[in-house]
Amino acid sequence: MLGPDGIPAITDPQEAGANLELMAMAVMIHGRDRKVVEAFATALSQQRDEHAPKYYEYTYSMSAPEVRRLLEEIMTSTDWPVYSPFAREHFGRGRAEGKAEGKAEGKSEEAVKMLLLVLDARGLDVPEDTRARITACTDLARLETWATRAVTARTLQDLFNEPDGQHP
Repeated sequence: MLGPDGIPAITDPQEAGANLELMAMAVMIHGRDRKVVEAFATALSQQRDEHAPKYYEYTYSMSAPEVRRLLEEIMTSTDWPVYSPFAREHFGRGRAEGKAEGKAEGKSEEAVKMLLLVLDARGLDVPEDTRARITACTDLARLETWATRAVTARTLQDLFNEPDGQHP
């Protein structure tokens, strides 16, 4: 029978890395000792396999609230991705922002592609400088305006002319 007294308080990161199963239990039992959690965090940051996040998740879920807070504090100061609910929320927020940015970029790229396709289908010659201007544009609303104009434009100048005579 293994009890709390049979689980050592491991504070050496190398020893922790060699015994992650024991280390997970050490954090659950002795996690109020910052050095134990630091050794665990260091050991996990040096792992290069898919099991490290599972050790963290298991340890986190089985630890007392004050140990969880210490785990979060220490793990957020490392470059290893944290898998606690706290980290997931913040990591997920960044992912969502990146995903939205990527979608907007993808929409702009598709609008550029469609605009050039319409111009080509209409037989309008697009010089390299105009093509560069179109492909450099990331403003989806402007690209949509140009695409709408491309359907009826007689010249490329018609595409870019604003109703007030200005050029965007």
